[in-house]
Amino acid sequence: MKDILTDEPGKKMLLLGNHAIARAAIEAGCRVAATYPGTPSSEIGNMLHRVAKEVGMYFEFSSNEKVAFETAGAAAVAGVRSFAFMKHVGLNVAADAFMTLAYTGVRAGFVVLSADDPSCHSSQNEQDNRYYAKISGVPMVEPSSPREAMEMMHYAFEISEKFEEPVLFRTTTRMNHVRGMVELGPMKEISQERVRFEKDPGRFVTVPANARKRHIALLNLIPKMRSESEVSPFNKVIVPEKANIQGERKLGIITSGVSYNYVMEVLNNVELNVEARVLKLGMTNPLPDDMIEEFLREEDLVVVVEELEPYLEEYVKSLSKERDISTSILGKREGLFPRNFEFDPDIVERGLSSALEGIGSPPDGIEAQELDWGDIETPPRPPTLCPGCPHRGTYFAVKRATKGKAVYPTDIGCYTLGILPPHNAGDLLICMGSSAGSAGGLSKVVDQPVIAFIGDSTFFHTGIPALVNAIHNEHDFVLNIMDNATTAMTGHQPHPGLPIGGMGGEAPAVSIEKVCKGIGVEFVKVVNPLNIKETQKAFEEAIEHKGVSVVITRSPCALLLDRELRKRGRSRPKYTVYQDKCQHCDVCTSTFACPAFYKKDDDHFIDPELCLGCGVCEQVCPFGAMGPIEGGE
Repeated sequence: MKDILTDEPGKKMLLLGNHAIARAAIEAGCRVAATYPGTPSSEIGNMLHRVAKEVGMYFEFSSNEKVAFETAGAAAVAGVRSFAFMKHVGLNVAADAFMTLAYTGVRAGFVVLSADDPSCHSSQNEQDNRYYAKISGVPMVEPSSPREAMEMMHYAFEISEKFEEPVLFRTTTRMNHVRGMVELGPMKEISQERVRFEKDPGRFVTVPANARKRHIALLNLIPKMRSESEVSPFNKVIVPEKANIQGERKLGIITSGVSYNYVMEVLNNVELNVEARVLKLGMTNPLPDDMIEEFLREEDLVVVVEELEPYLEEYVKSLSKERDISTSILGKREGLFPRNFEFDPDIVERGLSSALEGIGSPPDGIEAQELDWGDIETPPRPPTLCPGCPHRGTYFAVKRATKGKAVYPTDIGCYTLGILPPHNAGDLLICMGSSAGSAGGLSKVVDQPVIAFIGDSTFFHTGIPALVNAIHNEHDFVLNIMDNATTAMTGHQPHPGLPIGGMGGEAPAVSIEKVCKGIGVEFVKVVNPLNIKETQKAFEEAIEHKGVSVVITRSPCALLLDRELRKRGRSRPKYTVYQDKCQHCDVCTSTFACPAFYKKDDDHFIDPELCLGCGVCEQVCPFGAMGPIEGGE
């Protein structure tokens, strides 16, 4: 999508929210950008990966979010505009560096994007990262649309440089993945001139004596940043055009981010019989005290509408108490809105209606709830490993080697789907890289073999330190590194184990097996998981080995391999069931469970449209009833 580089200021273009952010970073002259891929932020990195070299930006897929933050943050300290971006849980990984860089500050614009994921569409939790801005003291902005995201990126770089602080750019899944009309700005030439690092250890070396001084400097900055919030163009009062403004009472709504869109949809389409105004907050740390106070004093009733935690609500109520404001303020604490999952117009309408029915005492409230997918009947489509996925062969071999009598700590990636039947190979999952660490703890207390699963990209992310710890502390478990030659789950991005860098060119590949041997792992075996017997034997040997053992199951992601073969005009042979040999044992469907298998009555078949020709089914069938289609490629 090289259209994103169109240099026609004023041209309107329909862009995905993440692509709008990438375009804005380029327009702003960002020179260094770094990330670890994580949905819902992944498309930003995918786009920069394609165009960075052309525009003169340095971009990298870092080994984890902390490294990405440190890479971009150091460049900003040196004096060039930089950008680090990640999903919300990635900021947990980067939090150590994030909190300290708030003390030291930066010399050029540094924007840190956290893509939060309400409703856990692709995450292990739905934490609200607005609190990171509060505890760190850095400015924060929250866009509500792709157009606003573009504008706010420019603004974020500007206020970062004004206050010499990182700026937290908080988005949510709906903002990242919605498409909207944007207006392109001028492309700013990104300087390639090397900068001279000006040494200032009293500021940038945070030994305790310096850190104490820097904390005071940060605290002294906050009132100045609050003054900026008072005049920010993204904090403003809006009167809905189509809302009924001749109502009997005044209703004020305070909101931010995507919640603003739901509020406006309700006010413009639902008869509430109120005179409504909206305080839309785009710069949400520090919050504008005087603007909020003025808004509160002009309303009879104020409802705070925000997804996840009552971040705005708690602040507004506290300010109201502090400044002796009598306006009734309602929100999550009164049960109007849930603290879980995404909002939609229906949720917002119910909350506003409840507030209007009884100020201060809504009738029923809205408790934390399960997701409601409506009454539409759709065919069940459970998540599953893709046809031809090498991980399926790994799980089949592991279950044979252990006879299912093992504990399986697992990790974040496609292979997490191994927790599902029939594999049932996932007993503990905490966060990225946790499988190796939790395996060590389990190995000290359980009486079963411990087999931990981790992907190649996740191994580089945070698996290596845990493996070092396991060697040093003499843990006893098997670590299966599932090397499918990509970061598959987030869109096939490269990682340090591959010979391609963030800029798209060649890069030195780091050998996983050499890393393992280099830190002291004595048992390291590399096998092809599409060979069931070889893989099963490797795991049996690894389980017998005393101490830490590593089995690397190496085979490319089936989708990646299929794509590469098609580019070359080639394909692997499709497989079929030889009906005269099939004994209807159900091993293929109930134990191996490739999605290409299906049953019709008692007969088993392979869908040729789904089959990717991995050939594992031929090894799985105990009666030799599966094989290549005769006459196939």
